Amino acid sequence: MFVFVMKLTIKQGLSGLVPAVVLCICISPMQAASPEYRAGAAAVDITPVEPIRLSGYASRTKPSEGVLTQIHAKALAITRGKREQVVLITTDLIGLPRTITDPVAARIQQKYGLERAGIVFNSSHTHTAPYIQNNLSLLFELPETEQRTVEAYAARLQEALFEVAGRAIVDLSPVTITTGHGEAHFGINRRVMGPKGVSIGVNPEGPVDAEVPVMKIAGADGKVKAVLFGYACHNTTLTGGNNAVSGDYAGYAQEAIEKANPGATALFLMLTGADQNPNPRGTAALARQHGETLAAEVARVLGGRQTLLHGPMKAAFRTVELEFEANDRATFEARLADSNPYRVRHAKAMLARMDTGQAIRRYPYPVQAISFGGKFTLVTLGGEVVVDYALAIKKAYPAAGVVVAGYSNDVMAYIPSLRILQEGGYEAFDSMYYYGLPASWAPNTEEKILATVATVMKATR
Repeated sequence: MFVFVMKLTIKQGLSGLVPAVVLCICISPMQAASPEYRAGAAAVDITPVEPIRLSGYASRTKPSEGVLTQIHAKALAITRGKREQVVLITTDLIGLPRTITDPVAARIQQKYGLERAGIVFNSSHTHTAPYIQNNLSLLFELPETEQRTVEAYAARLQEALFEVAGRAIVDLSPVTITTGHGEAHFGINRRVMGPKGVSIGVNPEGPVDAEVPVMKIAGADGKVKAVLFGYACHNTTLTGGNNAVSGDYAGYAQEAIEKANPGATALFLMLTGADQNPNPRGTAALARQHGETLAAEVARVLGGRQTLLHGPMKAAFRTVELEFEANDRATFEARLADSNPYRVRHAKAMLARMDTGQAIRRYPYPVQAISFGGKFTLVTLGGEVVVDYALAIKKAYPAAGVVVAGYSNDVMAYIPSLRILQEGGYEAFDSMYYYGLPASWAPNTEEKILATVATVMKATR
């Protein structure tokens, strides 16, 4: 099978952001002369042009200071015939809320005729990228001038995402796609059980997903044009003391892959790394080290035996209403006297919503699946998804070539499994203070999500 991908660099970008997008297309392994798939790609630099508060760490108290590495948005468009169309948009960002992805998806649907099921947004979750409006909404209380900067960046970002998708869609050429799998082991479970409960640390005994899925996109001449790869680990090698913009290890990995394959574009897909951290961590040198480790494993997979993809592309998208644990006005009023300023901020926000009749009772959670001939299936889940979900879904569908990505389409909160809800800790509840949701998820959350995964998997068979 042949794969062809084109890369476009958009100089104007987001009013100073320079986005990059990549597009991949698959062709039937049975027919090289008559390609089955077409693909297009584009890239945009979305590095902020002015200092802006970086997201991910509440300890930061001032706007960014310089740029360690550029950050990008990348798009991969794939079509089969006239009706099967997919666009995958990846970003070096903390996460995109639905207030950004929904309007961009609607514009793509209206202008290019795609179905919502065929549009994917995924973020690398780097903690050294701009604070995104309506994501981690209670992380900071910004001065008015900084808030205007955040709002302006969000507006430019929406335009960049729409533009990069469009450039990929109109840049279709015949391609083939092959896939393979490797492993990397710098990601480690961070939930440590102790006498006082769960803390964040290093837990070598905890569950992990070391898999590195790789999609190789090669032109008719056999040259690598694009590489899509993923890993399940927080992009937090750089901790809160770093205040320069960067893509963390995922950014360095993409850079290394592109350097090893001149002319190719590398796209990183964040998998279910919500309870996984890089180990060791803390410096830019370690971020580069982890990125190069990941890139070396991708290179090994690219040089080995792979599976050729062909057959129909089928996509399905569903939302499921998730519920929260019981919460009421008395709970939030009592919390106003808490010594933790973030709990007080959260309580005030929840009371304000109640006062205006906007209390959050349920949340529409996105679940998606895209299948290539039933041999490679991308399952996307919203939010910061813990590794338990990937392990369960891959076990349930061993023949479907499943890759499970979190941080997709809407990043609204952590998504713990039932096990983690029962254990407690940051992923189970404390993180809700920063995301602005009222309480921990209800015990049936995992059950509802996996049932919806079963629905989209059935629809893509």
